[in-house]
Amino acid sequence: MHPHQRPARPAVARRAFLGGSAAFGLTAWLAGAPAPEGEVIPFLDTKPLNPEKPTLPWDQLTSWLTPNEHLFSVGHYGTPEVAADRLEIGGLVDKPRSLSLEEIKQRPKREYAATLECSGNGPAGGLIGNARWAGTPLAPLLKECGWKPEGIEVVFFGVDRGVEKIRGQEYAQQFARSLTVAEAARPDILLAYEMNGQPLTRGHGAPLRLVVPGWYGVAWVKWLSRIEVHDRPFLNRFMGRDYVTIRGEQKGDQVIWRETSVGRMNLKSVAARVVRRADGTLQVSGAAWSDGTPIKTVELKIDDGGWQTVQLTEVRQEPYTWIFWSFDWKDAKAGEHTLTSRATDAKGRVQPAPGDPFIALKKTYWEANQQAPRKIRI
Repeated sequence: MHPHQRPARPAVARRAFLGGSAAFGLTAWLAGAPAPEGEVIPFLDTKPLNPEKPTLPWDQLTSWLTPNEHLFSVGHYGTPEVAADRLEIGGLVDKPRSLSLEEIKQRPKREYAATLECSGNGPAGGLIGNARWAGTPLAPLLKECGWKPEGIEVVFFGVDRGVEKIRGQEYAQQFARSLTVAEAARPDILLAYEMNGQPLTRGHGAPLRLVVPGWYGVAWVKWLSRIEVHDRPFLNRFMGRDYVTIRGEQKGDQVIWRETSVGRMNLKSVAARVVRRADGTLQVSGAAWSDGTPIKTVELKIDDGGWQTVQLTEVRQEPYTWIFWSFDWKDAKAGEHTLTSRATDAKGRVQPAPGDPFIALKKTYWEANQQAPRKIRI
């Protein structure tokens, strides 16, 4: 069985996620047992939730899958009132196609879990979630259309549109993002119409959205209406002007500045939840994720102490999902404390500290993956 083709897990009940006094329960949840109870110690940087703008409440993180009502949604030109009734495929292809949603649903279906993070998410921000996505793979459809040899990029257009001022002139524009032909040919990119076992809602891109596991959410084009194969790089606002990271590299006494379009997700982890057990032990738990590269270790630093290896609470279920971790903190002293986590992946990459040049010389907020010091008072 392909690693993505696992049996569907049961839907996550909302009460399992929102149990404010429930301890971090991934292992118990996977086994179907109730999570142990305990007192949740709130982080001092926790902000009140805004029901009109769903975000992940880290201190309530008890389920591997994120309930739909807590999964963020971003619309660059607002949420369109009228959805696309067909998907058009054209550009440099031998056989242009036009498919209805029903025709797409009749194609082979795949379902897997993948973590979705906004590229503008902060170090401990809530613009992230883990969900099961279902749809049909993109690559076989593109192959049937037969892209021409000169095609180098595949561009995905949403229904949402606005007006952009470019060099003094105004132009009507649809939201769009592109992938290289090689990236678009990946077998795990989906034309998705379901999330967590339910049809997509309008806010999450219904009736059809792109799922690009391992990439930041801006690449997961919602309200998908058209796909085109191009013979040159696509540079609209959201590829060449916005969603561009400006990062410097120190070379001797000079800094070399580079601008790169937001793409694959960076290695990241966060301390999410602290629970006081009946015996007084504090259980610190959190999540770690990447662009699909396996997570090797996660470490935790308490105040100014040394890094301590934490326990990864499960084997990574699917390549592009987050994993959970936990650490038992015994004999914690009363007062204010700082908890910081860092992840290391199988390629030896280490989640950078805020003062690391990789972060300190980044002048845009996109792709923030620095370690996130979080404060609690016990």
